[in-house]
Amino acid sequence: QSPSLLESRNSLLDLTELMGNFSSYDDDDDSNETSLDYGAAPCHNQYCSFFQRVAPPFLAVTSATAVLGTAALLLALAKRPQWPQSRALVAQLAMGTGLFAAVLPAVALAIGQGWRLGTALCRLMHLLWYWSLFAQGLLVASGSCGSFWCRWDARSRRLAVAVWALALLLATPAALTSGTTAEPEPSCLRRSVDIMSPVNLLHLGLCLCLFLLLPVAVPMAAMAVPRWRARWAPDLAASWVFVVLWVPHGAAMATELLLHSRVLPQTCGTFQNFDYALGLSEALGVLHCWMGPTAVLLAA
Repeated sequence: QSPSLLESRNSLLDLTELMGNFSSYDDDDDSNETSLDYGAAPCHNQYCSFFQRVAPPFLAVTSATAVLGTAALLLALAKRPQWPQSRALVAQLAMGTGLFAAVLPAVALAIGQGWRLGTALCRLMHLLWYWSLFAQGLLVASGSCGSFWCRWDARSRRLAVAVWALALLLATPAALTSGTTAEPEPSCLRRSVDIMSPVNLLHLGLCLCLFLLLPVAVPMAAMAVPRWRARWAPDLAASWVFVVLWVPHGAAMATELLLHSRVLPQTCGTFQNFDYALGLSEALGVLHCWMGPTAVLLAA
């Protein structure tokens, strides 16, 4: 049976649930972590207190910065009718980062004050979070492998509707796996189901495609097709800031699955180190909502 520590795993949004699932173990046993009886004495993790102090102000500052960066990017688009070829792409990426930034205050509230808004709004928050991420990933991929966004015509408008609709569909498993808990305090959890449940495995697979497969497959395809490679203008290349910043989190999610599958050693030290690595990786990804618009502005 997996340790209860592992059952509380996920990411920056839901690590607060760990607070109710740990009991301490004797520090003298640190040297013998591999022999601990996890069923009888789960590990005590020090990460949660650090996370609850740091995450809310970090998210608040990031959200405010992202709003300013996105507003500046949209203003630049309005004042520069002759923006480079990917004007339609840049505008939609700005919408994606704006949607993501709008969710961050609710995330900070869920972490710092506990969640008292019910399961429906918790799931809506996660739906919007992943809708933004999948939309941006699809936009970057489509912009890198074709001239779809060179002009805003009937074809590009149809494609935009398809991209955003598909992103919403891909984000649905994230909403289905999220939920709320009342113990020890109200929390909005990104994963309220077992990690090996079909819906969570579907969500995990989609995230790995976005965060790991996309950064490898799309550049290789673009490099293999000369006309695609010729389209990599500076502002299009700058849009890849989003992809690059989320790669570490994709690797962390894959590591989480390996931990649950017992492919990696299950020790208290492994779990606590993984907590910090997972939190840091998602914090890095969250930065895309202001670094992305800033990079596009500088490139243009």
